[in-house]
Amino acid sequence: MTATSRIRQKKTTFRLLAPGVVWMILFLIAPIMMIVYVSFWTQTTFAINSSLTLDSWKNFFASEAYVGALWTTIRLWLIVLTLTFVIGYPAALYVGLMVKSKTISTVLLVLCVIPFWTSFLIRVLAWRPMLGKEGAINIILLKAGIIHTPIEVLLFSELSVIIGMTQIYVVFMVGPIAFMLGRIDHNIIEAARDLGAGFGRIFWKIIFPLSLPGVVVGAIFVSVMVLGEFATSGALSGRKVNLLGNIIVTQVGSLKWAMASVVGVILTILLGIVVAGFLRIVDLKREI
Repeated sequence: MTATSRIRQKKTTFRLLAPGVVWMILFLIAPIMMIVYVSFWTQTTFAINSSLTLDSWKNFFASEAYVGALWTTIRLWLIVLTLTFVIGYPAALYVGLMVKSKTISTVLLVLCVIPFWTSFLIRVLAWRPMLGKEGAINIILLKAGIIHTPIEVLLFSELSVIIGMTQIYVVFMVGPIAFMLGRIDHNIIEAARDLGAGFGRIFWKIIFPLSLPGVVVGAIFVSVMVLGEFATSGALSGRKVNLLGNIIVTQVGSLKWAMASVVGVILTILLGIVVAGFLRIVDLKREI
């Protein structure tokens, strides 16, 4: 390759990369840097100015409510992530591997996403008549004789938030896993059976490792959405469960931009750590 060809190739590469780089700078890097900058502004009760200070950061970590919201967010994320995996993986295993017909598999995946044809807020609020003291679940359990008094903890509690988030986000775990399972060559499984391997050995040695990229992608999807949640906790907990997302909404509503930015930066760092951790498990560029 001549020097002229190399220069021409570099110019072509630059022109192809330039739109993406500009987009990333304008709509990702610049907003994040602005949030970081605002988090150091001086916030008073009725005003805010651009004088840089650490007061908002100190107030966050000195407040039991804010730090408690951070740990509550992490705890609920871990619980919901675990539940979506425990519920979603068997469903994905059936849809992606057990069902032989591609048509039936596609139909089942479409059925999984039917709830997304309605508004997110409607799906959240629909749990209220299900989980309430006089809701459908309590009525069924009472009539079946399983309980004698209504279960009050089903609504306006952490449990209700966990139930709502798990139902809403489990499909994001099912889809990527089912996709990876559908790519597994059935001849590999048949060969393992011919060699005398049972289902358990086949699953742990072949199926699960090959589906791991889908698990990682699903975990990233669920993590990003759960860690940034505020609507589900607000609607189903009766404001008893305070997440980082709820604090951001409250602070923005009170025009306390500095504290909202502090929480936003902490949430962004948390998301970055979680996503980076998952990406270290599997090289997605190579696997997918």
